[in-house]
Amino acid sequence: MDLIEAREGTTSFLVPVQDDRAQFPPGSAPIFFNRRMQLNRDITILLLPILEPSDYLDAMGATGIRGLRVANECGIPVTISDRDPVAINLITRNVERSGLPVTVVQRDVNALLSEQSFDAVDLDPFGTPAPFIDTGVKGTRRFLFVTATDTAPLCGAHLKAGIRRYNAFPMNTEYHSEVGLRILLGFVVRATARYDRGVEPVFCYAREHFFRLHTRLLRGTTAADDTLARLGFVHQCRKCPYREEERSMFPSTLTCPHCGERLQPIGPLWLGQLHSGNILANLQQRLTTTEPGSAKEITKLLDLCGGELPTSSHYDYHVLAKRLGCSPPNIAVVLNRICEAGYPATRTHFSGYGIKTEAPLPVILDAIGTRS
Repeated sequence: MDLIEAREGTTSFLVPVQDDRAQFPPGSAPIFFNRRMQLNRDITILLLPILEPSDYLDAMGATGIRGLRVANECGIPVTISDRDPVAINLITRNVERSGLPVTVVQRDVNALLSEQSFDAVDLDPFGTPAPFIDTGVKGTRRFLFVTATDTAPLCGAHLKAGIRRYNAFPMNTEYHSEVGLRILLGFVVRATARYDRGVEPVFCYAREHFFRLHTRLLRGTTAADDTLARLGFVHQCRKCPYREEERSMFPSTLTCPHCGERLQPIGPLWLGQLHSGNILANLQQRLTTTEPGSAKEITKLLDLCGGELPTSSHYDYHVLAKRLGCSPPNIAVVLNRICEAGYPATRTHFSGYGIKTEAPLPVILDAIGTRS
């Protein structure tokens, strides 16, 4: 296996040579390493010193880069595990050349977390994290982080796979990325509540090719019940853009007030805030003293997330403009018109054309289609 040196943050490490001519270069090497996930890793490095876990598990190490960066750049005791002996050999080599006091374990993650717990557990599999969530909860003392790259099932593009994996009904809407993230978080919440524990979202976000959860797990039946009370459904009309939220474990039968169509329930999913305001402020503060490679992208992401309204869906105003048969105004103009009508409205990190607002649908359409 040919290796080359790579670097992220202040950490250098060895990775397998990839075929850059391949359709998906990370899949061309014997051990997986995706350069496009640096933002994901950079945010974790920024976040961990704020949360201050006593130890950290990189549960699916591959090259070991995430765990190596945590040990080197955060100074937190780290365990890196992987079940692949080839990956373990590379992780061990990277740890030895780094001189860091990192523990390397060759175990299946479900077996490891059934026997041992960690203050922070990071699940970053290739594809769906669904098979690892239950033991992830059992093996986590305080902080559970999850990455999902199976965006098509979560967003409703592969409907049956989404239903099978996440025990939820997704729908391929214009706000599908938000549906996917909220279904993933709702799945984690339901798995956690089985053990009389609750979930507090710390910083959860979506990118074009993955979803990322940073959560704090809370102990006690009260915390579990309070968390479950934040689950529910988005009821979407199939004929028009109308939708409404319902907090419930089971969906009601609802009808669209505009066209009389029966609404389709999407979920169960998480309703409400995806981020802690204090955590976002602390992350922005850390960016002033730290220069990760993806600092510019992270700054934009934090600014958008910090300003988002806590609605559980958003409107693509370009889609609405097309429906109205008009040219879309500037998004700032649309937001200002909605606010002038008496309703708060913000941009969203889910889409450059996305608008979050609790304004009634006619008010939104009027803001887009009039005075252009």
